[in-house]
Amino acid sequence: MASKLIGIDLGGTTTKLAFLNQDGDILQKWSIPTNIEENGQHIVPDMIQSLKKTMQDLGYTKDDFVGIGMGTPGAVNIEDGTVIGAYNLNWKTTQRVREQFQTELGLPFVLENDANVAALGEYWKGAGAKDDDVIFVTLGTGVGGGVIAGGRLLHGVNGGAGELGHVTVQPGGYQCTCGKKGCLEQYSSATGIVHVARDMAAEFTGKSRLKELFDNKEDVTSKMVTYLAENGDILANQVVDRVAFYLGLALANCGNILNPGNIVIGGGVSAAGNTLLQPTTRYFQENTFPSVRDSTKLRLAQLGNDAGAIGAASLALRFANSH
Repeated sequence: MASKLIGIDLGGTTTKLAFLNQDGDILQKWSIPTNIEENGQHIVPDMIQSLKKTMQDLGYTKDDFVGIGMGTPGAVNIEDGTVIGAYNLNWKTTQRVREQFQTELGLPFVLENDANVAALGEYWKGAGAKDDDVIFVTLGTGVGGGVIAGGRLLHGVNGGAGELGHVTVQPGGYQCTCGKKGCLEQYSSATGIVHVARDMAAEFTGKSRLKELFDNKEDVTSKMVTYLAENGDILANQVVDRVAFYLGLALANCGNILNPGNIVIGGGVSAAGNTLLQPTTRYFQENTFPSVRDSTKLRLAQLGNDAGAIGAASLALRFANSH
């Protein structure tokens, strides 16, 4: 009896795979390195091979599974099961992902944007699980987002709904890879935080360990910035405050439009926890309309690295009822 779901979260360096039951509990999870060489042509075959092997090792056949859901970077065409423009995977041309999976594994397959599947994971099993209206923002190398309204994931007419990373927070500000300037992604992502820190360090005249690191040409990471802020470094605290201002402003604008129950903050940068959440909440409240301020809460994601695979698997639930 087909009862299990497969969830895949394809990332630029690693791909996470999981078998789940229909309640969203992980039965088995593992990961494989993402091989982006030769225009990323090994990525899909590697995933298929790994699934086949793990199914065999655990004594499963394809008849045990309802279907496969997968999250991927890039521009996804949900109807066609294809993706294009996933530059961190070297996928510059259209990739027929669904076709390859269905041919090799004989299971129904659905593809979705990676930030959207993380949003679905937190909505199904994590910090957003009590509400039908949730905004998810993921602060990683870039900034992604997903919007669930009335229990449905919003896509917009061209798949661009929920692109929180490209909300303009500083008109005419830092140049973004998307072509425009002043995007949230350039300020509140892991790389953005370091950029803000470097510029602020150049103007800072007081005593600061963070400034010393830049002066000594050392590699500074966003983790180091938040760690130093937690430990009382004045400059690091100013940097976190600036980053939180931009993030709080962007989330306030989203909150004012959609008034969700929760705005869930995930991704690597969210590991900074309250160091980032407290000032962000303060700026969020300063910039929200009273009825939104009283009802929309900012929360930290709960599922960590599992959000993507769990959310991807939830996409495969749609195949459960068609059996």
